[in-house]
This record gives sequence, C-alpha cells and structure tokens, in this order.
Amino acid sequence: MADKPEEPEHGDLARDVEPAFRPSPLEIDTKLSIAVDLPPAPPQEVPEDEAAVAIDDVPVDPGFVASPTEPTTMSVAIVASRLATGPTPTQDTAQGDGVAPLPGQDAYAPSRRDRLRGEHSPQPEPAAMLTADRLLEVNRKTRPGPEGPWQRFVYNTTFRTVNLGDSAKVRARKELDHRIQKAFEGGTRFVPILTRKGGVGKTTVTTLLGMALADAREDRIIAVDANPDRGTLSERVPKQTRATVRDVVHKAASIGGFTDFSALVSRDETRLDILASDTDPLLSEAFDENDYNVVADLAARFYSIVLTDCGTGIVHSVMRATLQRADEIVIVSGGSVDEARLASETLTWLEANGYTDLVRNAVVALNTATHATNLVKLEEIESHFRSRVREIVRIPYDPQLAAGSVVNWKDLKPLTKLSARALAALVVEGLPAERA
Repeated sequence: MADKPEEPEHGDLARDVEPAFRPSPLEIDTKLSIAVDLPPAPPQEVPEDEAAVAIDDVPVDPGFVASPTEPTTMSVAIVASRLATGPTPTQDTAQGDGVAPLPGQDAYAPSRRDRLRGEHSPQPEPAAMLTADRLLEVNRKTRPGPEGPWQRFVYNTTFRTVNLGDSAKVRARKELDHRIQKAFEGGTRFVPILTRKGGVGKTTVTTLLGMALADAREDRIIAVDANPDRGTLSERVPKQTRATVRDVVHKAASIGGFTDFSALVSRDETRLDILASDTDPLLSEAFDENDYNVVADLAARFYSIVLTDCGTGIVHSVMRATLQRADEIVIVSGGSVDEARLASETLTWLEANGYTDLVRNAVVALNTATHATNLVKLEEIESHFRSRVREIVRIPYDPQLAAGSVVNWKDLKPLTKLSARALAALVVEGLPAERA
C-alpha cells in the first residue's frame, strides 16, 4: 500500500509560491485590512442636571509647548470658606501675598426666602423675621374667616370647613388698605397741600387726607397748620390743647421726646395729630421760614408723614421752606372757572421756579362742593389737569364737611371716605419708599 503523501505545512506552502509573487513583510503590514460591519453607536445623552456643568471637548496636543521658557503648570491658591471661619483680614493683593475676597463673602446674609424656610443663618435675625406666614401652619384653625354676609354664613353653617373667601367689596377695601400702608425707609416724608386761592377746601382736603392715612397706617401722621394768616385746621378736630406752632418754637430746646411734643398737639379718633397755627393775627405774621424749619425738624423726629396746610401766600417765606422739604404736593382746586384757573396757575408758578418734578408727580384734589360746581363741566377740568399732573381725585359734597366744624371720620358718607382713601393711596404711591 503506497504511503499517503504528507500535507505540507504552512511554511512549505509559502516556499512553493513563486518568488515573483511573494509580498514583502512591509507590504503585508500596509496593504492587508479587515472590514467589520458593526451597528452604529447610540448617541451619548447628557443628564439635564449635568448639562449646565458639562465641559466642552477641546483637543489637546501633549507634545506641544508654546515656549521652552514658558511654564507649563500654574499654581492656584485655595482660600478656606469664610462661612465657617468668619471674615479674615484682606491682604495686600498688589504685592502678590494674598487673594482678594469674593464679593459678598465678608457679610454673608441668606435671602428672605431662605429665612422663611427656616434655614439657619450665621447672622442674627431681626425680630421682623418672626412673621405669621413663617410661624403659623395654614389650616382650619389658623386660616382667617371670610368677610361678607353670605361668605360668613356659609363658613359658620359648614362648621368652618367651607371658606368662600372675602366678598368683592371687602377685597377692594383690603387692596386699598395695602396701598395706603406702604412702608417707608430713610426719614420723614413731607406733603404740602396748597393753592393760590382761599375758600376752595384746602383745609378740608388736608383733614380728610390726614384722617385716611392715620386710620389705615400704623405709624404716626401729623398735619401742621402753616398758614401765617390764622389757619383753621385745628378746628376740624376736638381740641385737646391751646398750644400752637409758636409754642413749639419757644419750647423746642426743652422737647426731649414724643411725650413732650404730644402735649402740644390735638389728636382725633383716627390718631391724626394736629398742630395749630397762631390764633393772634399780630403774631401770625411773625411765623416765618426759620420758625417752620424748627417745627419741621421736631416733627421729623417723631412722625413718618408730615402734612402741611399752606396759606394762600405762595411767595411767603414759609412757602419756600415748605417746598424745599416737599417730597410730593397736593393741589386743591374748586369746581368753578376761576378756582380751576388759579389752581392751574399755581402749577405754572411752581414750574417757573424750579419745581417741575413736583408738578409732574402732583395730585389734584378737585373739590366738587364749592360754589357753581353744577354749572361747570368737571370732565374738562380733569382733562386739563391730567395733562399736567399725575392723578386727579374728586372730593364729593358732604354735609359734615360743609359745616366747617369738627369732622368725625366714622360719620362721613361712604363715598366721602372712599374718595379720601383713594387720595391717600395715590399720595403714598407717589412718595419714595427708600431714601438716604
């Protein structure tokens, strides 16, 4: 039996190939390739919480050096957190031995929202942060009951389980209260009430404005009668003292606190304080610019808002001192032709004497209880003043105001009180909330 020929090994097969077709090792390495079909890689998705801090891919050549002498490393100074260690003295950064503090690190103070959530504050919290919104849980016991006859009836008959909320009338009243109760920072606000014509209800408007402010606000309100020609502002409230602005000037050095000052004013049911003018015509002429500044400085120590019932003498020295302190003015106009014209001329005089900003921010109180109002188109008067001032408010006729005697806030007609409160809200909105 013939022997089966042996199969050549791989090396023998390579030797049997003709040398002309034998590739070199270099050709084998460079020309042979293997193609493999793989499914495409899924796109990489970045989580939403990491997308904002993702680092862009930047190609880097590790063998690149800009300059043999340029350093390839950088030192970073690490500053310890000042929230735990407290503020440290700032070193001199110009000499290179310190790092400038970051803005806001020296006096760390969490936001009001953080404090309301109860988060710990490294700074002492003021007492004002202990609000009802922060401390009370809203439930059946702490949620206030609704105001309004039908709303209250449903609330009581359902054993306080159904709260329909306040009525539309109550919501409007609370919204107006909120506007009047605007908080102020940075000193007292002065609001003169003036016009060039007497008998248009300037003292009446001052009384209504002061009562509306004092009734809604928690701070102190005072109305000063600065009329050098025997004003009648003190006659609109029950008199509790015979003192006048002259007594305040004479006793200014001995007034050390609010108790001393309150003995010289009269207060009505709304907590409005009234400082009367001189009753002696011979002495009233002596009340000048310097005297008003003394009274105004003392009033600024104890009151948030000072109303000034000005006289008709617009060129009097008291008027100059009043306008220099004014944050806002109220112009009173009657409903007749000459009263409206004189009120407009008052605005013109103010603009000509450098009080243009006060005119643009002014509020006009249109007293419709004056003579001949029924014969005049009040809409035309309002249209005229609307082109010159910020707002206009109508003051309706009220028998209690027409009597010219003591005004009781609770006895005024609802429309009269609503007009006074609207005037107060507009005046407060025109006053600066903060001031250095």
